[in-house]
Amino acid sequence: MKRVTYISRFAKQLSGEEINEIGRVSQKNNSRDEITGVLISTADIFYQEIEGEEESIDTLFEKIKRDTRHKDVLCLKTEKNIEQRRYPKWSMKTVNIDAESNILMHPIRNLFQVLADSYGVIEKYTQPTVLKFVTNGINPLNIPSRETKKIILFCDIMAFSYFSSILNVQEVVSMTNTYLTACTQVLDRSGGEVTKYMGDCVMAYFDIEQADEAIRAGLDMLSGLERMREEVPKDSPLRFLHTGIGISSGSVIEGNIGSATKLDYTILGDAVNQAASLESLTRCLPRALAISQGVRDLSHGEWPFIQLGEYELKGGHDPVPVYSVDLLITEKPTNPLEIIDEISRTLEGTRLPG
Repeated sequence: MKRVTYISRFAKQLSGEEINEIGRVSQKNNSRDEITGVLISTADIFYQEIEGEEESIDTLFEKIKRDTRHKDVLCLKTEKNIEQRRYPKWSMKTVNIDAESNILMHPIRNLFQVLADSYGVIEKYTQPTVLKFVTNGINPLNIPSRETKKIILFCDIMAFSYFSSILNVQEVVSMTNTYLTACTQVLDRSGGEVTKYMGDCVMAYFDIEQADEAIRAGLDMLSGLERMREEVPKDSPLRFLHTGIGISSGSVIEGNIGSATKLDYTILGDAVNQAASLESLTRCLPRALAISQGVRDLSHGEWPFIQLGEYELKGGHDPVPVYSVDLLITEKPTNPLEIIDEISRTLEGTRLPG
């Protein structure tokens, strides 16, 4: 048998009668499917344990995650091969803590609130793959490292050091957050995954079959930033928000990398170093998007590729061809000092560091 413990939040406020009705329906359905468990509610939180045959539990939990009456469903624990039920007499015992007057219910209510709030905070600091493992009841620490192939994308803000020298702290943070949000939204829509932020730099990866999605993501980032520069006020630092993007492909090691005190679920290898090198190379290229030959060869789209020359990349021994997409959106000043000069003329007299 299998037992799943999860916590979630109400999508909208539910009355005591609505909660009781959920319990009554659950009792009827669970009795039919030989599932037992307990449902506890307080404030806007559900805490539930369900146990039964593995197939029945998996089917029910998938249904629970699709239920529009609650959101932020997070699996706290999955137990397989259990031999005894914890709640053999309850097809679904429903407890509404808010309806109980017993003073002992107060610390229990606080416990669930703290638990839900803590996981909400953790979610913001946890990358999607790890969160997906946790949500599905899988302990990420038990996931073995593996060699696989990925498309890797690096991007960061051009002239960021200069921005940091002339803008105050709040403006630097606001610009960085705006940039990271814009990039992450594009990557999420494109099927990529952000594995980490490194200051103003984004590191992301795609499955090896997603070369075209990665290229499209790079172009969408450039288009999005261009629209932003056109729409913000003339004295906004965002008018000068440009980026460089590097995309490579190859074999990587994926898994838990770190120390006994801190781990990242990430990727590493020469292909990662090459993507970072390509991104850095955009500073001296006439294009803001630099693509490796491997990514170009994996692409099935009819992109107007253009070769920018041959360059030595980190992790390689010989110069290799570097490509871009021959579209207006990828063009940029060859010399990044042109951007800095424009920033200086517009902002330096009105912005003070602090």
